[in-house]
Amino acid sequence: MSVIEACPCGRTDTKGRAVPYAACCGRYLDGDLPVPDAEHLMRSRYTAFVRQRAGYLLATWHPAHRPAALDFEPGAKWLGLEVRGHRVTGADTAEVEFVARHRVGGRAVRLHERSRFVREPVDGVARWLYLDGDLLG
Repeated sequence: MSVIEACPCGRTDTKGRAVPYAACCGRYLDGDLPVPDAEHLMRSRYTAFVRQRAGYLLATWHPAHRPAALDFEPGAKWLGLEVRGHRVTGADTAEVEFVARHRVGGRAVRLHERSRFVREPVDGVARWLYLDGDLLG
């Protein structure tokens, strides 16, 4: 019997069971399937941080704000993601409020952000991209 890996983003089904990685963020990180909305992009980007998938993170970052490179904190252990809200703000814009937690060198880190996303054509396909965000208390 094989063990099914739960998705790091923490998504659960209607019965409260963890959604498997392959049926959740794995569809986007390991394939070329565009995410359906900003919340799915937020969750898949969190999973990409957990798995240190810089290519996916850079590809889903809006070019106007994308860094040239991405470095991961050595020894970071991601502890969980809580999506607090997803709000459509226009035909091709949305916001997601989330809290992501991780530990680095024994120190707990809590990132609470309201992120902005935009849907734009990328290679002829409409794709959601991370634009920027505001840190919250």
